[in-house]
Amino acid sequence: MAQERALVFGTTAEAYDAARPTYPQALVDTVLAYAGGASAGGAVTGSLRAVEFGAGTGKATAVFGGRGLPVLAVEPDPRMAEVLRRKVAALPHVEIEVSCFEQWQPGGRRFDLAYAAQAWHWLDPETRRDRVFDMLAPGGALALFWNLLGIVDPVVHRELAAVDTAYGAGILRVTGLASDFDGEIESTEENGWAGWEFGADERFTDQRSVRLRNGVARRGADSWLAAVATYSGVQIMEPERRAEFLAELRSCLDAHGGFLDIAWFTDLFVARRVPAGAGA
Repeated sequence: MAQERALVFGTTAEAYDAARPTYPQALVDTVLAYAGGASAGGAVTGSLRAVEFGAGTGKATAVFGGRGLPVLAVEPDPRMAEVLRRKVAALPHVEIEVSCFEQWQPGGRRFDLAYAAQAWHWLDPETRRDRVFDMLAPGGALALFWNLLGIVDPVVHRELAAVDTAYGAGILRVTGLASDFDGEIESTEENGWAGWEFGADERFTDQRSVRLRNGVARRGADSWLAAVATYSGVQIMEPERRAEFLAELRSCLDAHGGFLDIAWFTDLFVARRVPAGAGA
């Protein structure tokens, strides 16, 4: 069921690409510095080679590949991959393979960096750590990250949350209350943070969780609702119910001026495969 729901994004690949946010350059700086491949704001140094799984339409592929990083982007949905292919056409060091992560074979290749943008939770939890371990070179880095949006006004958030709960869409898991992100990342089994999953795995060391705060932007109702319409919990609704849900969200926004002030966060988890001779 998770795999089927993950592939629903391809039904609206162009809309997904247009509505979803990119990833900040500070994220690229942080990941490349951890992986040993670049100085802040600069191009990739050394011979770092990366694999991205669940690449989607290339939101992360473009910003990492734009630094000159050789990336092999693995994406299961041909419709998403087609948008990705157009986006990185000018980056000859980016390759694309269309395959599910669980079926993809590295073919003896080992990578210095493996990363997933907004995709780790869609992968098979029984096998994903083993597969990542196998594709990383000893000492290679893993980076998992998600964009999160926080609604600044608590009254607006409360009203939108009531609509979301009534329809069971789950959009406020990724569009929460901005003040809830004031602290550092909490790692619990309930919130599904990757640090909880990797914490007891001795094959991965130097584990860190980082929250990047990317500022606040004002978004109009049309822009925000276009993004909401791309979330899986909304896409799987029956068309009539989806239209009703989006209309109720719009009514709420219209009652508060027709816009939202949104704080943008990027949460990052990094870990390193144990170097050769240092453990499993």
